[in-house]
Amino acid sequence: MPAKKTSHAGYTVPGMSLQDGHKVAILLQSRLHALNDMQLTLKHAHWNVVGRDFISVHEMLDPQIELVRAMIDETAERIATLGVSPNGLPGALVAERTWDDYAIGRAHTSAHMAALDLVYTGFLKSHRETLEKVGELDPITEDMVINQCSQLELFQWFLRAHLEDDDGDLANAGKKTELSAAKSAK
Repeated sequence: MPAKKTSHAGYTVPGMSLQDGHKVAILLQSRLHALNDMQLTLKHAHWNVVGRDFISVHEMLDPQIELVRAMIDETAERIATLGVSPNGLPGALVAERTWDDYAIGRAHTSAHMAALDLVYTGFLKSHRETLEKVGELDPITEDMVINQCSQLELFQWFLRAHLEDDDGDLANAGKKTELSAAKSAK
């Protein structure tokens, strides 16, 4: 008879209850999906930017993509450390995500930056919600998510610096969709 396969081990990290460890891991699973989606979205934008400032935006996205990939690995390994099997499969991401695919294809650099600004806003908002929940249960995971937020907020600032005018206003201010944000930045 084959061994029973489970996505949860009978252990977690020392000092945490099994229930809390697995709860934190389940919270991180949604962030793993979001991080995987973020790196694919950034790579898509990297391939599809055109126009003035092409090379600077194209090259600005590469370090962001690499750092998000490192966050993916860090998050998946934390899930495993907590005693739960991380799921990085595309089908699971699509089935469990609560957001739509990135809406911009080949477009001007400013259009992508305006749309990506909204992507970052949505991502960071949900990352901070998870931060609040894990902060009550596990300071180690809390520290990891804080660090990820800090780095991603810096990247968002890089995008926003391209969208900001002399008065400090963003070209995509008040826009709710990626398409409307992209149109506002032209």
